[in-house]
Amino acid sequence: MDLETNALGVARWLLGIDVGSTTVKVVAVDPRTKEIVWSDYQRHETRQAEKALQLLEALQSAIPEISSGNTGVFLTGSGSRALTVPLGGRFVQEVNAVTLAVEELHPDVGSVVELGGQDAKIIIFRKDPRTGDKQVTCSMNDKCASGTGATIDKCLIKVGLSPEQVGSLSFDAGKLHKVAAKCGVFAETDIVNLMKSGIPSEEIICSLADAIVSQNLSVLARGNTLLPGVLLLGGPNHYLRFLQECWRLRIPEIWKERGYTLPENKTLEELIFVPPNANFYAAYGAVLYGLARAPGADDGSFRGLDPLREYVAAGSRGGALHPTGPPLINNDGELAEFLKQYSLPVFRPAEYASGSTVHAAIGIDGGSTSSKLVVVDEGGRVLAKAYRLSKGNPIQDMRELLKEVHQDFAERGLSLDVAGFGVTGYAADVIGKAVDADVNIVETVAHMISAVDVFGEVDVICDIGGQDIKVLFMQHGNIRDFRLSNQCSAGNGMLLQAMAAQFGIPIADYAGIAFKALRTPIFSYGCAVFLDADRVNFQKDGFSKEELLAGLAMVLPKNIWQYVVQIPRMAELGRRFVLQGGTQYNLAAVKAQVDYIRSRVPGAEVHVHPHCGEAGAVGAAIEAWRVVKRRGSSSFVGLDYAMRLEYTTHNDDSTQCHFCSNRCARTFIDTTTPDGRTTRCIAGFSCEKGTVESADSLRTLVSRRKQLDLDFANLLDQESRICFQSSVEPAALPEAGAELSEVIDSRRWTGRRREREVLRRFHRSGKSAEAARRRVRIGIPRVLSLYSTAPLFRAYFETLGVPRQNIIFSPTTSEKLYSAGARYGSVDTCFPSKVVQAHLHHLLFETHKPGSDPLHYLFFPSVTCLPTFIEHALDSTSCPIVAGTPNVMKAAFNREIPFFERAGIEYVDGVVTLEEPHYFKRQMFEMWGERLQITEDESDFAVDQGWAALGKFDAEMQQRGREVLEQVEAENRIAILVLGRPYHADPGLNHGLLDELQALGYPVITMRSIPKDEKWLARWFQADIEAGLIESTFDIRDVWPENYSTNSAQKVWAAKFAARHPHVAVLDLSSFKCGYDAPIYGLIDQIMKAGETPCMAMHDLDANKPAGSQKIRVRTFAYTLQRYQEQLEDRARRMKILQECIESKRGELLAETGAASYYLTPRHDPAVTTLNRDFPASRAAGPASARGIRMTLSAGTCCGCASSGFCTNQGCLNTDQFHPESVSSHEPTAVATE
Repeated sequence: MDLETNALGVARWLLGIDVGSTTVKVVAVDPRTKEIVWSDYQRHETRQAEKALQLLEALQSAIPEISSGNTGVFLTGSGSRALTVPLGGRFVQEVNAVTLAVEELHPDVGSVVELGGQDAKIIIFRKDPRTGDKQVTCSMNDKCASGTGATIDKCLIKVGLSPEQVGSLSFDAGKLHKVAAKCGVFAETDIVNLMKSGIPSEEIICSLADAIVSQNLSVLARGNTLLPGVLLLGGPNHYLRFLQECWRLRIPEIWKERGYTLPENKTLEELIFVPPNANFYAAYGAVLYGLARAPGADDGSFRGLDPLREYVAAGSRGGALHPTGPPLINNDGELAEFLKQYSLPVFRPAEYASGSTVHAAIGIDGGSTSSKLVVVDEGGRVLAKAYRLSKGNPIQDMRELLKEVHQDFAERGLSLDVAGFGVTGYAADVIGKAVDADVNIVETVAHMISAVDVFGEVDVICDIGGQDIKVLFMQHGNIRDFRLSNQCSAGNGMLLQAMAAQFGIPIADYAGIAFKALRTPIFSYGCAVFLDADRVNFQKDGFSKEELLAGLAMVLPKNIWQYVVQIPRMAELGRRFVLQGGTQYNLAAVKAQVDYIRSRVPGAEVHVHPHCGEAGAVGAAIEAWRVVKRRGSSSFVGLDYAMRLEYTTHNDDSTQCHFCSNRCARTFIDTTTPDGRTTRCIAGFSCEKGTVESADSLRTLVSRRKQLDLDFANLLDQESRICFQSSVEPAALPEAGAELSEVIDSRRWTGRRREREVLRRFHRSGKSAEAARRRVRIGIPRVLSLYSTAPLFRAYFETLGVPRQNIIFSPTTSEKLYSAGARYGSVDTCFPSKVVQAHLHHLLFETHKPGSDPLHYLFFPSVTCLPTFIEHALDSTSCPIVAGTPNVMKAAFNREIPFFERAGIEYVDGVVTLEEPHYFKRQMFEMWGERLQITEDESDFAVDQGWAALGKFDAEMQQRGREVLEQVEAENRIAILVLGRPYHADPGLNHGLLDELQALGYPVITMRSIPKDEKWLARWFQADIEAGLIESTFDIRDVWPENYSTNSAQKVWAAKFAARHPHVAVLDLSSFKCGYDAPIYGLIDQIMKAGETPCMAMHDLDANKPAGSQKIRVRTFAYTLQRYQEQLEDRARRMKILQECIESKRGELLAETGAASYYLTPRHDPAVTTLNRDFPASRAAGPASARGIRMTLSAGTCCGCASSGFCTNQGCLNTDQFHPESVSSHEPTAVATE
């Protein structure tokens, strides 16, 4: 069709349409003036084509002359491609569209920040210093939708502020709280917890805004500086004043820090501003793209609205271009069989005769989005239950649940006698303290107790909650390991519920509709917000709601097993699976999970808990019954008191914690019982200092912590401190001319190698050089490989005459340090590498700040290889990301401003190869010879002193480790071995996990502190050497033949040691996205499983400290350790009984024979005598192969006694089925001695 054009050769009208993830924007532009003559912006509620048609019809009503013959149309946005054909329009990439609009309307602008519904963009305009041309740098979110309008929308709904309140809200930086910005769903969880703590809604929203702004400045900016002026675009920036004010606070902080000089004649509002029509820039930019095209172009011609109407009408026939998957249900027979097996019976409260008194325990699960209560009798039968969505305060939720149950019993003429009270879930601490609950157990343990009570021996428990996922791996009726959705909440129950709400469908009808689908669109698994974007695109392409709901249900198990659990071979986990959590009431979700599990685990048994939504509460009630029976009484305040509990919450300046620089804005929740007894619960703190209110209480806390350090050593903490201290007095440099012996390596003309010793004189630098070195100050970041090598480098510099006080390490990582300096990174790597920028920032701007003694050098070596004690290793490399970080950081800090040069600091990042000592000497001299004015002899001597200091440090830690191990063995207790890379000793990287475990009474040892004395280790490894499984104690080729990484190989060896030592449990630490540790995750898991060693894995440590899930992990591990400790104690008790029986029998034999002595005891091996009968035989009997424990004992293992009970023969190992009565019936071998 010929397009009518004006004198300029362009259409009479130009339309720009921006179809985004949540809204449609339409502008009509007069090409002669480039002015917007009509515009509208509306949410499309997932009906993009319909909304675009509605807006275009409104446009034609307003400007009737717009028609197919005189109008050009250009579309942009994530949902616009499908509309280009029916409208005849041209697609324009949205970043390009925004860039064109900004360059047209604001040619002098420096940067753009646009927040959309599900995307965020940062565009920076720079001038090329050589050509003067404008260069554009842009970045956009890809895998995660955190920090976008969708996150803000959901959180605004959570806090319950009206649109008027939101519009008038101002940003207040004085009362900010911790809100996770890495994942939008976790941000919601943090907000729910803040609401439950009584934090005002205004403070919560300001905290969210600050988290979003900080996330975008530190991650999306990729280390670039937003240049003034900054244009704020997109709906959230346009409509939310508090968000604008937050940008105006945080961006200038970066400008000041990086030394940008701002125009004096402009206000902050002019430097960072929201232009008129900020939400239409992409649509307007699309029009500008059309204007820039050559006259007469044959595309972009508006076809009118009839083709679009046909497209909308035919929408249900779409989807043909997309690949599809099978339906959830293939036929009626399959549906009938599934419903027969998995339909849950309708719950009916237990019936009692009117006037009866019901004795029962109450269990409450205060979850992230809802609270559940159950009443359980002594046999575990659920008598009644109640459910309600959380109203923001756990005490209020509990009272209403109790009143509901009490009223139900009263209406039936029943009296409820509460024999015990148990709590679990996010709100357990607040509720438990307020009512003196008998039991306060972590959710994982509650779910485990409930599942085992119903199904007995199970292998996997999968709990899908409202905003979290917990998958428990069981062994022998106890939790062996588990996975939590730490860094992303994709795949939770709220996903399906939110999708159902988009269609206006009650969640109870979800399965019935999804089962009608004959095909399913294939969603990509991952971020829940991007899943919603997929759903929007599928919907506009014509997939029916039945197909969409079915497809979303089939994504759920992918998110659980591929995104959260990440275990490739599910069959290794076992065959009996139990599904729990409120999501399992949705039978479409159950069908998808059952099919997924059975497709990967042949013969799998998949069960659904009969009270899946209340399983946690049921477990709490069952545990309350157990505890009350054992204790003999209940501590619960009583049902009447609990229902009449009064509470107040306050959060103001008086509740703020002043015991550290974090200044946590705490919330005090005070409860009062009817008899006037008060209880205070403190929430909102980030460390244990926040649990106290006065200086005296803090002193008591500090005193208790010091005593804990004495009673239960934390060698990880000690290692992290001693490593960087000046604890070795290096030897003095030899005098000039002192005789020096060295070996010369040469080759003769025949090619043979020849070594000969020669004597020469030691070369010393001059006095002036020595004096200059005494003035040198060297800064070193406390990061990465420095946790392995700091004693070596410190001793090197001290030997050369650099005063120890002039060798300055950055402090340990803290939230304050990281937030202050985390805006220079160019890539989103693992947290240990990302945090380096904060340490360098601290050395540059704090250690080197004006008024203090300046730093001359910043030393951050690139360590490519590390020394190792592992024998027969293929290589001893360090992680390539770790080795490359020094160079990456140099580039990051010189990206825009040469910070090191400006500060007068020389950045030294030379490569060092520590496994080649002679080459390492050469590298150190090349790095420091000229800088420190030293001779090569001095440098070589200093390197030798460095190695000696490192060896002494290792020896000291090994001695401390030996003392701990021998103590726990003698006292029949447990020590926790940390499997982690050396830098995980940084409390900012391990998030204080070890402090929490130490506070529970467990000493902590490290891989470095395990004694490397082969004689001492022989009882654990000698049997494998003799069996030919390994060649030496430090050989790991039996389990990892291709080992190549120093730290990973040492983790595997330490795991083998732990699997053999009965008094060692394991905490396996790894950082999120650690590529070098990933190959050994499964290997260590198999070793721990084979040794039946208590183990907790934390493989997702990151900048975001998920306090809630970390607490779950620690408390779950504590429960496992408690059970394990009980086994040790039971074993010791049984062995004591055994010894008494043996002594008695020995006395009888002596009396009968008159012999002087009889050996009538089992082999006395520390690896045996402290174990209980239920303790794994593999660990009781001593060493074991990590490929599969091979020492499982049976009758007659060592002496052919063939006894089904305990053999009393000298040295017999058959102790695993000890029965004291068998001592008198089994004839021993008596050996007389003089």
